[in-house]
Amino acid sequence: CFGLLGPNGAGKTTTLKMIYGVTRPSSGTVHVFGEDVSRNPRLVRTRLGVTLQENALIEVLSSVDNLRVFGRYHLLSESEIEARIEALLDFLDLRSHAHLPVQALSGGYQRRLSIALSLMNDPELLILDEPTTGLDPAVRLALWSRVGELRARGKTVLLTTHYMDEAERLCDRLAILSEGRVLVDGAPKQLILSHLARDAVELDQDPSRHAALLGALPDVKSLRGGRRLIFYADDGPALLDAARRAGADHEGLHLRPTNLEDVFLSLTGTGLEGGA
Repeated sequence: CFGLLGPNGAGKTTTLKMIYGVTRPSSGTVHVFGEDVSRNPRLVRTRLGVTLQENALIEVLSSVDNLRVFGRYHLLSESEIEARIEALLDFLDLRSHAHLPVQALSGGYQRRLSIALSLMNDPELLILDEPTTGLDPAVRLALWSRVGELRARGKTVLLTTHYMDEAERLCDRLAILSEGRVLVDGAPKQLILSHLARDAVELDQDPSRHAALLGALPDVKSLRGGRRLIFYADDGPALLDAARRAGADHEGLHLRPTNLEDVFLSLTGTGLEGGA
């Protein structure tokens, strides 16, 4: 599972569109399965499954009929279509809603159906463009589990997401983009350890007091955003004590492990300050 992370407008969806042949590159080439997508888009698409940001469903038809129509788009035989429908109804827990019209389904079930459609042709590469945006935590966890099962079966998944916990949990590797360029790439834990220290001390502090705290801890990396002030160090407890001695409010002072969100913000939105 490879993730593309970046702020809005970074180029994530544009990159995906070039991969599945909807947008032509302004320069250079995109190769998928060794094929130039611009020259052989149909050949590439037969081996892809794509879940878009917005659900593309026929609302007056049932889940089963949407799957059936999509199987015919892929020129599958009727026996293949029926076998795959049965498997996908179970895999994505859609059987209880199989014969309801899409317009009667909740957002979570519509999202499950969208992913099911992208799996109808048994793709080698599954592209998921922000698959869990707007879903409640229970549905998100269920879909994470299904992505894990697909990885275990040998499928390759290309994922974009704004949820850092989702990327950290699902992705073997990821790239962080900004303005159409890759800033860094690697395994999530590797990126965290190589770009920031192991521990983070986070506090909610009046911004007028930030300068004093930063001055008291000049050799520690820090990140600021609104009232949030975060310091990073490999020795978290010692950093916590130093922040207290520097006058940080004890309420709202929190020691935690550094996470992917810290790396993301430091690279794309909020500058790092202080020492190396």
